[in-house]
Amino acid sequence: MKHSSGYLRSHGWLLLRIARSEIASRFAGSLLGAGWAVVTPVLMLLIYAVVYLLVLRVQVQGMTSAGYVVLIFTGLVPFLMTSEALNNGVSSVVANRAVLANTVFPIDLVPVKAVVLAQVTMITGLVVVLVAAAFLGDLKATALLLPIIWLLHVLFLVGLLWLLSLINIVFRDLQNFVGVVLMLLMIASPIAYTPEMVPNGLKLIITLNPIAYYIIAYQDIIVFGKMPSVQLWISLILMSSVTFVGGGYFFVRAKRSLIDYV
Repeated sequence: MKHSSGYLRSHGWLLLRIARSEIASRFAGSLLGAGWAVVTPVLMLLIYAVVYLLVLRVQVQGMTSAGYVVLIFTGLVPFLMTSEALNNGVSSVVANRAVLANTVFPIDLVPVKAVVLAQVTMITGLVVVLVAAAFLGDLKATALLLPIIWLLHVLFLVGLLWLLSLINIVFRDLQNFVGVVLMLLMIASPIAYTPEMVPNGLKLIITLNPIAYYIIAYQDIIVFGKMPSVQLWISLILMSSVTFVGGGYFFVRAKRSLIDYV
């Protein structure tokens, strides 16, 4: 196989079957079951809303308090999905040593599985976001672009995890480092504020934050009802395609050399 994405075509059905089984076992025996996929982001939203609305009294010009809450949730849900995928995916190859000798389920799909599992959070969260936006009358036709931005986001994460999961074999501290970086990026991402609210001296932080581009795109099409700028589209397409293609080639070529470290 020249690129890891080839296994998505040949073993995609098996990946979805295993992911579905893991999702079922994750919520088995739980009182709320799959409801936790909704409860967790909602609790995070409440924390954000209390801090930014009641404590810091942040206001976005031309936006009601209810609209501001939707803005927060529209940025928070993709970030939580990203965080879950990266936290679980970086250590996925090391944690699944047994799969290395498995000819049925390719090791290339182990990092992909982490991204697939994280979509439970994304799907449930987006349902809440879209219903809330529709209830407030803010949902516009631009929301139809959601599948495209979502796909680009997923491709970016898959490619990134193909890179990081193999690097983590050699540098085991990487998984802890990624956790710390994600905590910093949560603050540096325009979840509870818009890029226009950031002082010029700090805008570089958003520019260097790849997650911010996806969050801004989600908020543009769902909350503000506008097309993402051409520059943003170019950035999203370049980041996603380069990371996905580069990550897949890297995984195929490096996995045999790095397997001995596992």
